[in-house]
Parts: sequence; structure tokens; C-alpha cells
Amino acid sequence: MENDIFLCKQMLHSIFFLGNIMQTSVSPEDITPDTEIFQNLRQDYRRPFELYSTHLPRRSPFSCVLDMVVLQKNPENEEQIKNSLQDLVNSLESNLLVSSTICISQNNNSSARYYGVSMSTKGSNPGKIVIGASCLSKWHEYVSGAVMTYYPVMVRKTYFDGTIQVPGNIRCEAFNIKNGGQLPPCRSCHKLFGLNTKETKEWDYGNCAEPESLSNLLTNEDEVKNKTHVHEHSAEKRQRAKEEVRKDLMSMLRTIQFKKWTGEFYTPESE
Repeated sequence: MENDIFLCKQMLHSIFFLGNIMQTSVSPEDITPDTEIFQNLRQDYRRPFELYSTHLPRRSPFSCVLDMVVLQKNPENEEQIKNSLQDLVNSLESNLLVSSTICISQNNNSSARYYGVSMSTKGSNPGKIVIGASCLSKWHEYVSGAVMTYYPVMVRKTYFDGTIQVPGNIRCEAFNIKNGGQLPPCRSCHKLFGLNTKETKEWDYGNCAEPESLSNLLTNEDEVKNKTHVHEHSAEKRQRAKEEVRKDLMSMLRTIQFKKWTGEFYTPESE
């Protein structure tokens, strides 16, 4: 897990990027109107200010907030993590760029827990852009393959099926961050990951908290990865799906007049 400084850099870059692509663009100066704070941030975190108009974020801002809380509280302190996020969200005046859902995934043979939050973006295109960026640069290959199967129009690709079936002994539970209520997997997560549900509602594939949570689980637990059933597809077809995601990203970015992307994603570095 990254340290707090790297997480702050990622969060700032993601916020600045999303502000920049809003229908009415919001600059970093608008986001941080206090001149002294703005100058200090720009001095301490130079790269997010330089790269928000050229590089795509790997994840949405609240994902970084989640990791900060997990880093402070320890991953096994599930209730403290949920309560801290709940207190934070309920104290905010605005829910702009705030996730609504947290998911916890856990191998029942282990006490380790892996967290994820839903996309903290506003509007259709920003959400799809960050989902596509996460598929190409952040999520575990099994999760990204599952999401790319349907990305970006919620219709399964005819040539590629990267959906997976996680083992039956895996706990994958989502909760409303504001009130703590448990939320069943939506129909999209059933199709992507084989999670049992009676829900008929489908959210944009990759929008929910489950993808990030399961991605972290699969990245860290080889036993779970090895027992996960992956629908058969060739490396060539997966590459074709990735190229199509990149092409769709380019198209969406042109639509919102973000024309400087050369295919790079923001990575925090020492400054």
C-alpha cells in the first residue's frame, strides 16, 4: 500500500483532472481558493498541478481517501474503518466526488480484509473515463478483464469474455457508507464476478465498490487467484479488448475537449 504522501498526490491529481473535465471547467485555483494553501500545495505537490491536464488518474479521489483511512486504522479494524468513513462523509457539506459504497472482500481462511469504494465521480463520461483508466492501469487483470467484457456500453463483447467466478468461500460484502446498511451485489457484479444476488438493478460495469475490493484481494492472495474461474479467452483477444478500451477512452476525451492525452497515467513520484 502506498504511503500518505503518494496517496495525497494521487488524490490531488484525480480531483484536478475531474475538475478540469467538468462541463464548466474548474481549475486547481478554484478548488483551493485560499492563496496560501494553494501556494503550499503547489510547492509540496508539484506534479499533480503539472500533469492533471495531460495524464489520466488511475482511480477516483475517494479511493485514495479509503487507503489513507485503512493505513491509519489497520486493515483488520473493519468497523473502525467503516465508522471513520461514515463520520467523514456525514460531516461534509457536499457529496461531490464522494463514494456512496464501501466493499470488503475476505478469504474465509484468512483474517486479512481488502477494501474498495464505488466510483467517486460526477456524470456519465467522467465515471466511464476513470473506469476505463482503472482497467488499463490499476485493477488486477481478472477484474479488468471482467469489466472490459462489457465496457463502455453495458453490452457484452462478442469476441471476448473475461468474466470470472470467484471461489465460493470468498466473502464480498458492500455497505452504504453514510448509514452502514448492507447492500446486496447488483446484477452487474453477478455477471462480472459470479456474486450471488436477487437484485435486478444494473450499474455501469466497474462503477460499484466490488471491483476495487476484489482487485485488491486477487492481487494479494494467490490462493484465491488460483481458485478463481476465468472464462476462456486468448491473449490476442484480451489485447484487442484493451485496445478497444483505449480507443473508447480517446473518443470520450475528445468529446469533452480533453485532447492532450498521449496514453499516460499519473504515477506519484518523489519530488
